[in-house]
Amino acid sequence: MADSSFPLLTLTAAVPAVGAIAIAAVPAAKRELAKRLALGVSLVTLVLAAVIAVRYDPNGDRFQLTESRSWIADFGVRYELGVDGIAVVLVALTALLIPFVILAGWHDADPAETKSSRWRPTQGFFALILAVEAMVIISFLATDIFLFYIFFEAMLIPMYFLIGGFGDKAHQHGEEEAARQRSYAAVKFLLYNLAGGLIMLAAVIGLFVVTNDQLGAGTFSLQEILQARADGDLEMSTNTERLLFLGFFFAFAVKAPLWPLHTWLPNAMGESTAPVAVLITAVVDKVGTFAMLRFCLGLFPEASDWATPVVLVLALVSILYGALLAIGQRDMKRLIAYASISHFGFIVLGIFAMTSQGHAGATLYMVNHGISTAALMLVAGFLISRRGSRLIADYGGVQKVAPVLAGTFLIGGLATLSLPGLAPFVSEFLVLVGTFSRYPAIGIIATVGIVLAAIYVLVLYQRTMTGPVAEKVAKLPDLRPREMLVVAPLIALLIGLGVYPKPLTEIVNPAVEHTMSDVQKSDPEPDVNPVEATHE
Repeated sequence: MADSSFPLLTLTAAVPAVGAIAIAAVPAAKRELAKRLALGVSLVTLVLAAVIAVRYDPNGDRFQLTESRSWIADFGVRYELGVDGIAVVLVALTALLIPFVILAGWHDADPAETKSSRWRPTQGFFALILAVEAMVIISFLATDIFLFYIFFEAMLIPMYFLIGGFGDKAHQHGEEEAARQRSYAAVKFLLYNLAGGLIMLAAVIGLFVVTNDQLGAGTFSLQEILQARADGDLEMSTNTERLLFLGFFFAFAVKAPLWPLHTWLPNAMGESTAPVAVLITAVVDKVGTFAMLRFCLGLFPEASDWATPVVLVLALVSILYGALLAIGQRDMKRLIAYASISHFGFIVLGIFAMTSQGHAGATLYMVNHGISTAALMLVAGFLISRRGSRLIADYGGVQKVAPVLAGTFLIGGLATLSLPGLAPFVSEFLVLVGTFSRYPAIGIIATVGIVLAAIYVLVLYQRTMTGPVAEKVAKLPDLRPREMLVVAPLIALLIGLGVYPKPLTEIVNPAVEHTMSDVQKSDPEPDVNPVEATHE
C-alpha cells in the first residue's frame, strides 16, 4: 500500500506524547485539571486507535496506513510506520486500557501533605502514564528496526519513575523500608531491561552491517529486509543469523518476561500501585512477545527454527514455574505477577509452536491476558486500598460485606484460569491445539498449567472472599461508581470476546499467514485421513 496521505499512525502516537507534556506543565494547584486532561487525551487516543482498526483491511496488504520519511539518511535510518493485523489489535488493547488505568489511579498520586508549590506528583504520575502509552504505541507501529529500538528502550525511563516514585501505599513495613523496596524494584527493572537492550543494540548494528554488505546499502527497514530475503537477495550465514537472533530474542525475553529472565517482574508489580502494575504486565510486557513474532520470526526464520526446541522448554518451565510459585504466594499482587509469568509462557509457546493456530492463539492471548489481568489486578487494587494490606491472610468474608467487589474479583479470577465462556479460554485453547499438533508431548505437559491456575485462583478467592468476615474487613465499602466504571467494561469485554471472538480473529488470521510464510512453515497434516478412517 502506498504511503498514507494523512499521518494517522503518527497522530495516534503523538496525541498521548503531547498530552504528557501538557499535563506536566499544569500548575501544582490544579490537580483535578491534570487528571481530566489525562483522561481526555487517553480517550482521544482510543478513538484514533478505533479509526485505525476500522480503516485496516484484513485482506489487503501486509502493512497498511504506512508512513515513510527520511530521518538519518547517512545510516539508513528512516521514520517508517505501518500496521499489520497483530499490531492493530495490540494498539487497540493499549489505547483501551489506558483510560481505565487513569481512572483506577485517580487518587494514587494525590499529595498527602506538602507545602511545596513545585512538587506536582499528580501531574507527574499521569504525564508518565501517557508517555508510556505513546512509546508503546509507536513500538507496535514502527517498521524501521532502529526506530523500534529507540522507543523499546525509551519506555524504560517513565516506567522506572512510575515504579520507584509512586509505590504501593499498602505496605506491611514502615515507610523507610517501603521506599527502599520500591527503589530496589525500580532499579532491578531498569537494569534487567537495559542489559537486554544493549545486547539487542549489538544485534541491530550487526544486522545493518549484513544488509550493507549484501544489498550495497545498509538498511533498518523491516519491509525492505523481508522483501530482500523473500527474493533471495539477502542471505545470512548460519552462525551470523543465529547470533543476531539471540541478540534480539534475549532482549524480548527479558521484556516479556520469560524464565529465567523474569525475576524483575514480581518485584516491580508488587511495589507498584495497581494501575502501574497493569501498565507493566498488560501493556509494556506485550512489546516483548509482539517483537518475537514480528522481528525474531520475520528476520531470522532459520535461526528461529533452530532455537525452537530450547525456547519451547523455557516456555514450558515458565508456565509451570510461574503457576507453582503463584500457589505459594502470601502477597496478592505477587500472586498475580507469577500468574502472568505463567501466561507469558503460554504466549511464547504459541509463537514458537510454528503453527497458524499457535500464532493466532498467542496474539489473542496477548489481548485477552491484558484485559483479564487488568480486571483482576485493578479489583485487587481497590480491595487492597480499602484494607491497607496486600497479604491474603488479612482478608476473609469479603463477599458478605462487598458482594459486587467479590463478584467482579471472581470473574477476573475465572478469566485468569481460562474458564470456557470467557475470552482467555479461546486463546489458550488455540495455543494448546497449535502446540499439540506439532509437539504433542509439550502440549500435554503444558495443560498442567491449566490445573495449577485453577488452584491458585480458587484458593485466592476462597481465602479472601469466603468464610468468616475478618475483623478489619467488616466495614469495607463496596465498589464505588468510579470503580464500577473501570471494572464493568472490562468484565463485559471478557464475556463478549469469550462468546464471540470473531472480530479479533478476522483481523489476526491474515497477519498470521504472513508470519507463517516468513518462517516457511505450514500446519502439520493429520496422521489419519478422516474419510478413510470412516470407511474402515
